[in-house]
Amino acid sequence: VQLQASGGGLVQAGGSLRLSCAVSGRSSSNYDMGWFRQAPGKEREFVGAINRSGTDTDYADSMKGRFTISRDNAKNTGYLQMNSLKREDTAVYYCTARVRQYDNRGYRGKYDYWGQGTLVTVSS
Repeated sequence: VQLQASGGGLVQAGGSLRLSCAVSGRSSSNYDMGWFRQAPGKEREFVGAINRSGTDTDYADSMKGRFTISRDNAKNTGYLQMNSLKREDTAVYYCTARVRQYDNRGYRGKYDYWGQGTLVTVSS
């Protein structure tokens, strides 16, 4: 399974971006999908996730109300819609996929597959 994230770029504070994550190798309906990010000099952090059927989502507190995760299994693609972007949202964003939950951390635990990352830069 391979994941290809795209859609990153430069945006002004308050603007929006939509990231995509294309899944290849197997149907995306086999996987929960998550998004993580890593800002310069900081640890990687959980952004949000969606279950394989698209009926359940989870978000980090700082993203709730601004970010929306969705998926289209017919297109084998997941999405991260980011609105009201802030400078502190500047980071490399990674899409991930997992076959199952491995521990008691819900969607914030281990993922099996990772994409290469796409850079989002928010300017003031």
